[in-house]
Amino acid sequence: MDLGDGILLRPLLAGDGEELAAAYSRNRVHLEPWEPLRSDDFFTAARQHRLVAETLRSVADGRGAAYVLEDGDHRIVGRVNLSDIFRGAFWSAHLGYWIDGGFAGRGLMRRAVDAVCALARDDLGLHRVQAATLVHNEASQRVLRATGFTEIGLAPRYLRIAGEWQDHVLFQRIFEDVPDRAV
Repeated sequence: MDLGDGILLRPLLAGDGEELAAAYSRNRVHLEPWEPLRSDDFFTAARQHRLVAETLRSVADGRGAAYVLEDGDHRIVGRVNLSDIFRGAFWSAHLGYWIDGGFAGRGLMRRAVDAVCALARDDLGLHRVQAATLVHNEASQRVLRATGFTEIGLAPRYLRIAGEWQDHVLFQRIFEDVPDRAV
């Protein structure tokens, strides 16, 4: 899917480990304040290949959906993931995303999140997607608000980010036009 500015949104593929390692290495400092502490091993192609395989098993099992943002040179410049997909009476998932520091502020992540939410509704049949941001991550909160998410509360000490348990603002987007399903 074309997001503009020469950036495509596409599903994560088995061969993406090396390019993900390069993307994470390139953005190590940019992402550090927003993510868990990462070992040096995390930034290697071998580790990323293992993580891609794990993610693709989750996708195959219906528990996740994983996408990358790719530039015209086939470099990965971001990710958007749906994880913890629950069905039954819930039909919900958690959304996570990041973008290369060189591409931030262009509206690309807003378009990517909107596209993935459309896929969550139309292809996965989800009713709801939830996301959490650090209290001080105003850029991420702008992305969520611009794509139809509403704030639902504060989660104290929600995730261990940058080595500390940190408060997060919780958001949700409810899809009103999803057909009812028998549980």
